[in-house]
Amino acid sequence: MPVTAPDIARRTFLAALAVPLMAGIEQEALDLFTDLASALSEGNGQVFLDRIDHSMPDYDKLERNILALVAQNEIVAAIDVLQNEGDSQTRAVQVDWLLQIRAREQTGPLVRRRETVKCRLDRIKKKWKVSSLDPISLFAPPT
Repeated sequence: MPVTAPDIARRTFLAALAVPLMAGIEQEALDLFTDLASALSEGNGQVFLDRIDHSMPDYDKLERNILALVAQNEIVAAIDVLQNEGDSQTRAVQVDWLLQIRAREQTGPLVRRRETVKCRLDRIKKKWKVSSLDPISLFAPPT
């Protein structure tokens, strides 16, 4: 069946409607990572963990690491999104994650960590949650 001008116009119109929707979804994913970085910088491990799917593999290990990390250290977190692909329910995101970690003691050392972190996001009950995070070791407290 040949494509007619009205078909092309309708498809173009529908595609134009989808662009702002996808841009909004990408922004929601970016906002999630902004929230995660802010929670670490504010020393609020529980807010960080609230944005993680509790059924994620190694969630228990991540929870222990995050709570110990924020309890023992002052953190500056910065994230640069390298890749953000997917649809309105699932996204694959890669971020360049920088952590500057200083022990709360006055003479504590400054530890800098920088990793490319691969994440999967899923929309769960209308909210984006991180359902996988690799490597989790980025969030281990310094030894």
